[in-house]
Amino acid sequence: MSKRLFTLALTLAVIVAALGAFPVVAQDDCDFVDEVVIGVIAPLTGDIPKVGQSTVEAANMAVEEINAKCGLTIDDESYEVVIVIEDNESKAESSVSVATRLIVEENVVAIIGPQASKQAVPTGQVANDRETPMISPWSTNPDTTFDRPWVFRVAFLDPFQGPVMANFVVSEFGATTAAVLYDVASDYPKGLAENFRDAAEGAGVEVVAFESFTTGDTDFSSQLTNIIAEQPDVLFTPQYYNEVPLIVQQARELGFEGPIVGSDSWGTPDLIDLCGDACEGLFFSTHYAADIATEVGQTFITAYEEQYGAKPDDVAALTYDAFQLLFTAITNANSLDKADVREALAGIELFEGVTGIMSFDEQGDPIKCAVIIQIKDGAFTYYDSACPAGFPPE
Repeated sequence: MSKRLFTLALTLAVIVAALGAFPVVAQDDCDFVDEVVIGVIAPLTGDIPKVGQSTVEAANMAVEEINAKCGLTIDDESYEVVIVIEDNESKAESSVSVATRLIVEENVVAIIGPQASKQAVPTGQVANDRETPMISPWSTNPDTTFDRPWVFRVAFLDPFQGPVMANFVVSEFGATTAAVLYDVASDYPKGLAENFRDAAEGAGVEVVAFESFTTGDTDFSSQLTNIIAEQPDVLFTPQYYNEVPLIVQQARELGFEGPIVGSDSWGTPDLIDLCGDACEGLFFSTHYAADIATEVGQTFITAYEEQYGAKPDDVAALTYDAFQLLFTAITNANSLDKADVREALAGIELFEGVTGIMSFDEQGDPIKCAVIIQIKDGAFTYYDSACPAGFPPE
């Protein structure tokens, strides 16, 4: 159920209670001729509600900013941007359902989201079949966009991220053996675990344990016992921020003393609160680092902190970038026709966002750099960067 809102609460409870569509306050002298309706699909409830909160906050901010400039201009006329927010409950079936509703009932020009690959992969099929542009900010599984010309993203892919971390454990720790612990029932960790394993083996690292569990499990002692018995130099676990603390804490309690590394799903500050000292010093790959932000990024970070009282995480930054990419495409298309917007998205060759400079391949996937973050003194701190060969262009 969606309704029009004129304010956005900052707490998740109020966001969920007020779920719906809203135009954000624009200048009084804007003479809007119509609305541009954009759908947003986010996990406001379920396993990763912080991801949903960051999504909505960044979406609200992007729309506030564009409407303060009298919205989007098409044929020299101003259009107010309105977003319709839907909760996918962190479930694939819910995501498919709300995407269909957004397209059929709300007649959105495009969809931003879903975030997690477990929901983005099936939802991308809906968007593609119904010929509605979709941009997933955070999904890194290749299947989200593969052979789907209507689906785009602003996150790098796991076939890039896996080798980044495999190479990192070799260069940083001199690892010759590694173990992997992942959720076999979820598209994102399963795919990334396989990408890491393949890249590690290609780099001469023996993967001595490849242990799995199922979504919702909280006791990892059996898998970790098997891992520890193999004495790996490093443990890679590409799990979400709500799962990592349990894995790390249980690994330490069982006696694993080696480094534990992860992926972009770690990058929500709640991980630090949940994990405490157990995660101090650990590393993970992600999309941007606030402490080395470009001018574009710093402008966003400052505005976000002023509005919400906290630094934006990678989900917020990627969501903001997704909106800017869509606004650019609509402006370039000078049209609200979905086919024109899709063509304009496909035609963007180079884009500078909060999460860096990116170009796009024929699948609608960005070519961009990753950063390595260390959890240091209870904060996410930039440690290193990893870029595709020859990127960014000079």
